[in-house]
Amino acid sequence: MGSSRDSYSSSLCMEGSLDPKLVKGKIVMCDIGNNPRIAKGAEVKHAGGVGMILANSDSDGEGLVADAHMLPTSAVGAKEGELIRQYIATTKGPTATISGLGTVLGIKPAPVVASFSSRGPNPETPEILKPDVIAPGVNILAGWTGAVGPSSLAIDRRRTQFNILSGTSMACPHVSGVAALLKGAHPQWSPAAVRSALMTTAYTQDNRGHRMIDEASGNASTPFDFGAGHVHPERAMDPGLIYDMDTEDYVRFLCSLNYTSKAIQVITRKPTRCPARRISPGNINYPSFSAVFDLTQPKKLSTVFFRTVTNVGPPLSVYRVRVIHPRGGVTVTVKPRKLVFTEKNQKLSYTVTVTTKHIDLLPGNADTRFCFISWTDGKHVVQSPITITIQEPY
Repeated sequence: MGSSRDSYSSSLCMEGSLDPKLVKGKIVMCDIGNNPRIAKGAEVKHAGGVGMILANSDSDGEGLVADAHMLPTSAVGAKEGELIRQYIATTKGPTATISGLGTVLGIKPAPVVASFSSRGPNPETPEILKPDVIAPGVNILAGWTGAVGPSSLAIDRRRTQFNILSGTSMACPHVSGVAALLKGAHPQWSPAAVRSALMTTAYTQDNRGHRMIDEASGNASTPFDFGAGHVHPERAMDPGLIYDMDTEDYVRFLCSLNYTSKAIQVITRKPTRCPARRISPGNINYPSFSAVFDLTQPKKLSTVFFRTVTNVGPPLSVYRVRVIHPRGGVTVTVKPRKLVFTEKNQKLSYTVTVTTKHIDLLPGNADTRFCFISWTDGKHVVQSPITITIQEPY
């Protein structure tokens, strides 16, 4: 295994940091960080190396991403990376071999939340849970331009019509494609209805039947990691109930955030006036709930959410609610506990009351709990996540 100059930049395989005398003909270990992953391999190749081991940092966890490297490369997680470093440090003349394993099926657990995936809470409007959903975005086979090589580096003379890509730019087209399918099947649905169908039918368990793992921490993920869950196109086609909204709902939401009528008019392109009685931002008709409590409030902390659902399933439908309660100190109450629909597209409303006890926290700290409510008629399951955040301001 190759070695490099004993410096921080050389451990990261930064441009010009590797000594060709030490690297030539060897496999070099590089740490993730600072410069692009592919650029590290380009530097190893420029210095005469024949391969690279790319190791995650602790913050990256065990999540691995495929790249169009300029030379044979093996990516390893943080734990394996540390074992390899120990091997190099304690072995005289350490050796390594890089070989492909081909396609491996039946990987467990799957899916997992990528270490680089966007996370909540929502810093701008904490009353709205983000993200909404997650979708496939790691190591996706996608079309590629012929204008540049698959690594996007200027020195890469390779050309290909396809590439393996990762990131939001891959998850977004997955969700967009599913949304287009839903709109094609239900042309009368609004964007809010499509989003609702995606969210309330998403799943949160992996192929082991456990809560999806967060690659960054190795722990079970939460709604701050996956929102309502991983999209399920087939279920979304027939969600049973939807949380719909129109232009006025969005206007009332912007009013609740203290936008001026003039500012809102920039969006609506027509004169707009805010109602005298403004709603709470959390009472926009969203398929998820986010309760935020400030410990400067009275000792009994409570908030009420109002929601309206539209029946897009069978005309005669009876839905009953199930609450998966959070851990101690928080109660969630839904009224009514049964919704009886007598026709298609009928709208019915309900309330969710979240109450928590006053707890002791250090200034600037917060405590968050998670739970779910679901409405079911025996066939459809309409699930919504609830986040409860208790914070002590500075």
